[in-house]
Amino acid sequence: MIIPNDTTVVVADGRKLRLFRNRGREPNISLTTLDVPELEAGNWGSGARHRSAAANPDDSRLDEDDFAAEAAAYLNREAINDSISLLYIIADPRTLGEMRRHFHDSLRSRLVGELAKDLTGHSLEAIEAALAKA
Repeated sequence: MIIPNDTTVVVADGRKLRLFRNRGREPNISLTTLDVPELEAGNWGSGARHRSAAANPDDSRLDEDDFAAEAAAYLNREAINDSISLLYIIADPRTLGEMRRHFHDSLRSRLVGELAKDLTGHSLEAIEAALAKA
């Protein structure tokens, strides 16, 4: 896939958020690492509606949903403030689905692509290779 220059690339899972900016000229991808804000997950992910043990067998799933919701809220703020012009998101399928639930229209309009894959523990080179293959 061709990722436009200056696209913000988000790599996330239910516990970690990594941010990059593509500085490569199309069709090349050259990611630079961006500072990641401290995210404080509230209690407002999809699991907030299902507090029974039967609906959510463990608290870690609730924590992951809350983190994904907070990550989406951060990205919404950045899009509304015009800090993000274009956005590409890479996240494991569950986190990606939870994040989508919370996207603001301003963020959706800047989204150039998504990849449902967990790459948070991978190297910068592996992320660039996954984007090139997408």
